[in-house]
Amino acid sequence: MRSLLLAADPGNPWVDLGYVQDNSTTVLSALREHAELTGQAVLVAALVAVPLAVLAFWFRSLTGPILALTGVLYTIPSLALFAFVAPYLGTGTRTVVVGLVLYALLLIVRNTVAGLAQVPDDVRDAAAGMGYSRWGRLLRIELPLALPGILTGLRLATVSTVALVTVGVLVGHGGLGQLILGGFRNNFYRAEILTGTVLCVVLALVLDLAWVAVGRALTPWTRRGVPA
Repeated sequence: MRSLLLAADPGNPWVDLGYVQDNSTTVLSALREHAELTGQAVLVAALVAVPLAVLAFWFRSLTGPILALTGVLYTIPSLALFAFVAPYLGTGTRTVVVGLVLYALLLIVRNTVAGLAQVPDDVRDAAAGMGYSRWGRLLRIELPLALPGILTGLRLATVSTVALVTVGVLVGHGGLGQLILGGFRNNFYRAEILTGTVLCVVLALVLDLAWVAVGRALTPWTRRGVPA
């Protein structure tokens, strides 16, 4: 312990409010880019994943291939994925968003399929008896009742995306990852590294809590003691 304390550099502290004050514009810009990339990726992923999940649920023969494809995409190392996409889309934000979307698909598809599968069969039968078409049942009955599963997928995808945005630093658009990498390049500037890391964690927590609030507002029947 004594050797570790002696090895610490008092001139390069982990916590330095002066760094944050002096570089507030840069920090806020990185945070804003991080949030924007996360929002764009989750939105596009939801627009792609939910229809895929509906197809997987309607046509059971497609369930395996769709989950397998999104699963394979999720397992591709992020460094390799960005390196593969960059030659075709350049080094702009599109490359980062495309990579993030591909990673988010599995989480949203899998949870949406699970949510649709949990809709009671007697509810579907009652809707069919009332004259609802397949699309009518989907839009008026199944998707609303599958909302808890869909929102769970969106929460997981959002938190995962916040972490993955930092890898976008490879193509110059990594949000808070710019601060983290910059700290390593700047003679291991601890305050810069810690600032980027802490803000990344805080952003993930804030967005996760936001999804919790949205879920409570949209699915009041899931609260204990509240009748459906």
